[in-house]
Amino acid sequence: MSTITCVVFDLDGTLIDSAPDLHGALNIVLTELGKRPLSLAEVESIVGDGAAMLVRKALALVAAVPLEAVDDDTVATLTPPFLAAYGERAVELTRAYDGVSATLDALAADGMVLAVCTNKPEALTRHILAHLGLARYFGAVIGGDSLNGIRKPDPRHLLAAVTAIGGTPAQTAMVGDSINDVAAARAAGVPVIVRAGGYSRVPAEQLGADAIIGDFAELPAAIVRLT
Repeated sequence: MSTITCVVFDLDGTLIDSAPDLHGALNIVLTELGKRPLSLAEVESIVGDGAAMLVRKALALVAAVPLEAVDDDTVATLTPPFLAAYGERAVELTRAYDGVSATLDALAADGMVLAVCTNKPEALTRHILAHLGLARYFGAVIGGDSLNGIRKPDPRHLLAAVTAIGGTPAQTAMVGDSINDVAAARAAGVPVIVRAGGYSRVPAEQLGADAIIGDFAELPAAIVRLT
């Protein structure tokens, strides 16, 4: 395997804890519909597949029905007001996980080129990264709406981030928290590290990653072990 010179990060559940603000925005929309609010734990369990799927999963939860039973038109109607509500509060409670800034500093000092690949809309991603003081670390940000509907687990989403920072799959490591991240990395031929404790519905040990970290300070050493 080539030396790792590029690292692509997932956002929600990997770099940042955004569930509290997603929770608030979803409950604004659900309350206006006369539906019960979701708990924070419920929201954490459905994050990661983009805004429309988040709305679909929320509706399925409150109605206790399968995803396929949720009306497509309802999802299409509710996604814009959800995004509007979220945009107004996206940086109220959202925080970077402990050790993120220090670890990104260390990777940058080692000459690593960094990018973000997330299913969250690109403009919201950039807004959050800027607010948290993290934008300066990343040479590229590829959001869920950056590629005309292509998003993880589609490997083209991840490969676009790799290309944007001048890397190749063999020179790149993916860092995420979910099955979408692992699936995208596997299909793209990119080694993948999972941060345990994110929003994954599947335990980190069962995701099939090349390495697992519990603390961000462990990341540089985990990258070295991939080489």
